[in-house]
Amino acid sequence: MRLLYLGDIVGRTGRDGVVKHLPDLISRLKTDFVVVNGENAAGGFGITPKICEELFAVGTNVIVTGNHVWDNREIMPHFQREPRLIRPANFPAGAPGRGVAVYDAPGGRRVAVIQVMGRVFMDAMDCPFQALDKGLQAQTLGRNVQMVLVDVHAEATSEKAALGHFADGRATVVVGTHTHVPTADHQIFPGGTAYMSDIGMCGDYDSVIGMAKEEPIRRFRNKTPGSRFEPALGEATICGVLVESDDATGLAKSIQPVRIGGRLSQVIPDAA
Repeated sequence: MRLLYLGDIVGRTGRDGVVKHLPDLISRLKTDFVVVNGENAAGGFGITPKICEELFAVGTNVIVTGNHVWDNREIMPHFQREPRLIRPANFPAGAPGRGVAVYDAPGGRRVAVIQVMGRVFMDAMDCPFQALDKGLQAQTLGRNVQMVLVDVHAEATSEKAALGHFADGRATVVVGTHTHVPTADHQIFPGGTAYMSDIGMCGDYDSVIGMAKEEPIRRFRNKTPGSRFEPALGEATICGVLVESDDATGLAKSIQPVRIGGRLSQVIPDAA
């Protein structure tokens, strides 16, 4: 199976870039399943039901979120209506939605998607290791599911790597989001799980992690509050990963970065 996962979509620029490039990527890379992170899609903060539909319309199968998931309150009841929308599994009990779900894929195959949020330099959350372990115990690679994608929405690469090794051999792929900068450590762990600390963002890289530069620079220099952060409006680079797995074992055969458009060096994986 071939999975395309695109990183944090930041604002209208990121959305426009995904809408523009995703259909061609699906065709060109012959993907079977597409996941995107949409937690910054609405003006850089949160997501709305309308944006969800816009992303589903161009080929997205599942949308994951993160620490900004509740920034637009209209999304909260949408979690009860839309099973293709995921939030971190280690939110406290009572939070809307789900953090683990299984979806149908072409050829009678099934894909499990699990998201957890880190606790290092982040808001206090339930233990991501316990939440991940519980999610993985319900899935058996090569039996009831042919692929397990784990998104670790976290600040610290050490915490992401620890969760990746914790899931090695039990998940097809563990990748990080949230820091908006693609790392160069894509690899397959000894147990067969593909890993990358951060797959980057879909947004304007002439920015401070997707935001127009002036206000973040001013805040760093002056240490005083100011105007609201606004997404940068230049052309987006679409960043993510393409992972190919073995249907029999559910383990990864390859992981390749994806970067198209905008300012960063372009990386287009090999077609099937």
